[in-house]
Amino acid sequence: MAIPTYEEIMLPLLKILSDDETHKYKELEEKLKNVFNLTEKEVNSRRESGIKIFYNRIGWAATYLKKAGLIESPKRGEFKITEEGKKVLTERIERLDDEFLMRYENFRKFKKAKKLPEPPKKPPIGNMTPFERISNAYDEIKDSLIDELLEKLKEVDFYKFEEIVLDLLIKMGYGGSKEEAKERTQKTNDEGIDGIINEDKLGLDKIYIQAKKWKDSPVGRPVVQAFAGALEGQGASKGIFITTSNFTKDAKEYVERLTSKKIILIDGHKLAEYMIDFNVGVTIQELYEIKRIDNDYFEE
Repeated sequence: MAIPTYEEIMLPLLKILSDDETHKYKELEEKLKNVFNLTEKEVNSRRESGIKIFYNRIGWAATYLKKAGLIESPKRGEFKITEEGKKVLTERIERLDDEFLMRYENFRKFKKAKKLPEPPKKPPIGNMTPFERISNAYDEIKDSLIDELLEKLKEVDFYKFEEIVLDLLIKMGYGGSKEEAKERTQKTNDEGIDGIINEDKLGLDKIYIQAKKWKDSPVGRPVVQAFAGALEGQGASKGIFITTSNFTKDAKEYVERLTSKKIILIDGHKLAEYMIDFNVGVTIQELYEIKRIDNDYFEE
């Protein structure tokens, strides 16, 4: 039997979770292997990069079900059905796919679809160029990775979060060495300031840092204004406020109106994007080279 697609995996995966228990990833792989009667060779089949195809497709099936709100992940690598997932199973459907999941707003946001598709029409994938399909797939993979990074950032303790922030800023070209930045941070953990880094390697100017590892509550204007006051007390004019959640509209408007100082706000989504761009906490899974004809080579 051929290795099932991620869409073919979604409904059997949801049915396995219908027992209302929390299942680990490895356990799901074993159960799904039996559902599809796969051989060990098929289960262990890998791409050229070494990634197990079946394992990877289970991951995407779980990601899509999670985005639609049909399952949840209490801990990393563990999954459980939601009430909405139970409702879907009562419909006695024969198949789950992207088109079905588009009924859920959160899934549409994930797929960047502004409205429900008009049946029986499907997204005009066939009209896209290969480059457009690659670009769309890349965006989808990146969005999923951003969500995973945010989950990890909200799980780590503050000291690890502080270290991640320092690693990122140094990778971005700030702070000099990590040792210098860390030493200065440890000495300055007061008055609403979590750290100070050099703006450049020569230390010509300094940037003050505030970091809030908040899960859901947005950072409002009073907190940002207090940070601005702390900068004033230090005689500083530049600051970076980083949070794992987001900022309220009032907080954003407040920093835009500042004239005597510059404060950059980095919310959780932007923080995760920067981590991906500067390879902090992530590793390259696969690398594709897209080549074209070198016409100059063939010219005499």
